[in-house]
Amino acid sequence: MQALIEDFLDMLRAEAGAATNTIDAYRRDLEQFAAGCRKPPAQITAEDLTAHIRCLSDNKYAPKSVARKISALKDFFKFLYSEKEISSNPATDLTQPKQEKPLPKFLTPDEVNRLLETAQKKNEISFQRAAVMLELIYACGLRVSELVALPENCFNFDKRQILVRGKGSKERLIPVAERTIKTILDYLSLREEFIRGRKSIWLFPSPKSASGHITRDAFFKDLKKIALLANIPAEKISPHVLRHSFATHLLHNGADLRSVQKMLGHADIATTQIYTHIADEELLAEVRTRHPLNRFK
Repeated sequence: MQALIEDFLDMLRAEAGAATNTIDAYRRDLEQFAAGCRKPPAQITAEDLTAHIRCLSDNKYAPKSVARKISALKDFFKFLYSEKEISSNPATDLTQPKQEKPLPKFLTPDEVNRLLETAQKKNEISFQRAAVMLELIYACGLRVSELVALPENCFNFDKRQILVRGKGSKERLIPVAERTIKTILDYLSLREEFIRGRKSIWLFPSPKSASGHITRDAFFKDLKKIALLANIPAEKISPHVLRHSFATHLLHNGADLRSVQKMLGHADIATTQIYTHIADEELLAEVRTRHPLNRFK
């Protein structure tokens, strides 16, 4: 089974261009199933898969996690069937659990500004770097995996654009505000403190990291420290919340939905449309609290 899992993951890398995070997640999901099932693929039945999924639910896995694990199983057994490793596909009738789609959390512009000012006032270089990363993720709506792995040469300073490699290795160009361009130019001299004469292709290098650049976890921890100093609840802050804030604030200020979709790197505009629901909720709250009719008894 393990050899077939590796063959499947190799196919995802080579043919589907799957991201490293997707590969890692699928490996964990499939190895978890293999450890519990302990049957050769040709003997696995639809009942075995159903029992595994029921076990996941019994162990309180979130619907989103269960949905991903089901996707991994469906893709894996489809691969085995296409490679003639199995004579029939037991995963054909697997269905995804219903998932509630909570509205994304986001910060107010004032809260983002407080985070930036707090980080910029600290003299430690780790805080100075975190301030630059914080501004960049909010200014461009980057995923944290995209942010930490930015190469040094990702900017076109003349055109004020950044080239980002996103999910599935798809590239997109994002316009960058003039203020953020200046922030990056000022940061480049600070960057030398992290490499000290060594060569690095990364915009945010880290000699302590195996990848050569700062890790997502390290940035997340820096963000929590800044939030604490800015008197913002740490549980309210994450890199993804800053990405949500980018989209929400653009749409609130009249940005076109398609433009925001392109900048976020969403393949489906339906994913971007959730931010319009946030605007609807806020408008409703405004009507409830401010319309004169609601003050009459």
